Amino acid sequence: MKLIKSSLAIVIASALATTACSDDTDKVVSKAPIAAKADQSTQADTLQPVAEFLVETEQEMTRLINESSKIEWVYQNFITEDTAALAASAGKEYSEAGVRFALQAAKYDGQQVSAEQRRKLDILKQALVLPAPQDSKKSAELAKIASDLGGMYGKGTYTNEAGETFNLGQLSKVLAESRDYDALLEAWRGWRTVSPEMKPLFEREVKLANEGAQGLGYSDLGAMWRSNYDMPADEFGQELDRLWGQVKPLYDALHCHVRAKLGEHYGEDKVPQGGPIPAHLLGNMWAQSWGNVYDLVAPENADPGYDVTQQLLKHNYSELDMVKGAENFFTSLGFAPLPDTFWQRSLFTKPQDRDVVCHASAWNLDSQDDIRIKMCIQKTGEEFSTIHHELGHNVYQRAYKVQSVLFQNSANDGFHEAIGDTIALSVTPAYLKEIGLIDTVPDASKDIGLLMKMALEKVAFIPFGLLVDQWRWKVFNGEVTAENYNTAWWQLRQQYQGVGAPIARAADDFDPGAKYHVPGNVPYSRYFLAHILQFEFHKALCEVAGYEGPINRCSIYNNKEAGAKLNQVLEMGSSQPWQQAHKILTGSEQMDASAILDYFAPLKAWLDQQNQGRQCGF
Repeated sequence: MKLIKSSLAIVIASALATTACSDDTDKVVSKAPIAAKADQSTQADTLQPVAEFLVETEQEMTRLINESSKIEWVYQNFITEDTAALAASAGKEYSEAGVRFALQAAKYDGQQVSAEQRRKLDILKQALVLPAPQDSKKSAELAKIASDLGGMYGKGTYTNEAGETFNLGQLSKVLAESRDYDALLEAWRGWRTVSPEMKPLFEREVKLANEGAQGLGYSDLGAMWRSNYDMPADEFGQELDRLWGQVKPLYDALHCHVRAKLGEHYGEDKVPQGGPIPAHLLGNMWAQSWGNVYDLVAPENADPGYDVTQQLLKHNYSELDMVKGAENFFTSLGFAPLPDTFWQRSLFTKPQDRDVVCHASAWNLDSQDDIRIKMCIQKTGEEFSTIHHELGHNVYQRAYKVQSVLFQNSANDGFHEAIGDTIALSVTPAYLKEIGLIDTVPDASKDIGLLMKMALEKVAFIPFGLLVDQWRWKVFNGEVTAENYNTAWWQLRQQYQGVGAPIARAADDFDPGAKYHVPGNVPYSRYFLAHILQFEFHKALCEVAGYEGPINRCSIYNNKEAGAKLNQVLEMGSSQPWQQAHKILTGSEQMDASAILDYFAPLKAWLDQQNQGRQCGF
């Protein structure tokens, strides 16, 4: 579950109306890239006082949020040509306003302002993901390129030799379910026929966006993106590498075991031991999460003895009961019950009479109390956990409503998803027993299977979450040129993930474009951060709750002290540097990935035992 923006072109990072949770399905509802308005020459030579500018901007933002988020809600719940047109129009107005705010904020660089004012100005200035040059022709060109790239991805299909055409969803289903090596290879290769034509457009987009970033005072677009983290841009990149270094031994152990098991299934001629794993064999189109190969790598006798989906059925849980149950988790921590409007306005089940966007998402439509979720809930254990995650977003949104609209966001863009996932980590067997869904808690020997399932999703993702932006930053600063786009991509895939292309890739291929977030211009480091932070937060809250057992067995359910500590951070929004929020929760201003090692310690010990005598490393 990862943080993305609403499909309105909401360019102000603090104005999230929607928290739609996914980075791995690529069925995301994402923010459109932003190009500047053609004529920026109307800015007065004399700056208005900064306090006056900020007050006027916040007032306009509040109006735009209220109007555009409601339009977007209607569109996603009543998908028609008319509602799509209304959403596009609202998004255009919002995006143009965001460009205007950013360019005006940049004019105060070097001016003497208060610390709070400077933070607000920086938020406005850094909110643009794809800044355009202040030239009408180049601005229009960038807008068209961004639209074209999005269209290429969204409409992409693969037609096989028999004339059958497949979309991404169908190809992804093959990757997830098939165990036929050749079928997997064709589906993997087929999707990558969509992206080569993106390459010249992407190259031009990089040049134009870099020019736009330089117009705002940054060396390149990557430096602008990294400047969002309350630390020097270069130090942020180093910090990510430091965190990865902490996690790498755990990842390496998982990689070694998975590769060995895949070698047993497909043959070591197809999965050479000691080298990278062929990317098409890991159950996911981008080999970023490996949960779909659990059956091939699972420990023996790992069944925990219960199935949450069956237990929901046994206890006659309706979709509404599932949401009520998740709400009970938060009230047990001391949070107020959800407002009546939440129950009146949320979408819990798929309507029979119309098309809707079913992707799970959490909404705040008025920057105050109009919080909602939108899900087509399935009565499964996975969905029960997802509901806890989504309500975590809603609780965050409601907590920071006390802040200025510019500070109504998470401490950094990794925090929002981390908070939602932190809550989901408390959906443990002990919690399920306490709420009456299961009768007994399995003994610790059954934890290995549960931890393996989680590691295949969360630990396996971490290096991919890092390398996507590592590649883009090298592209933005010129270290990687267009001739080397694909070569550099696969070098990073092998360096960080130990994953390789299953067939030779040509220089003209553009495999990065086969991942939505590249043509869609969605920064990716937030997903890496969320995977680190959630385990830190979980461990810290368990310590506040006085829990002393294995951290993977901890649930903070029914602990008011943990709830109060959590709320203290949530109420801050983005009003302070993220390091301050992090310190309140963990006691340190520096992120620390050791919590993920503690969480998966039983699995790591098991993996080390399994890997004895194997050839590990890549």
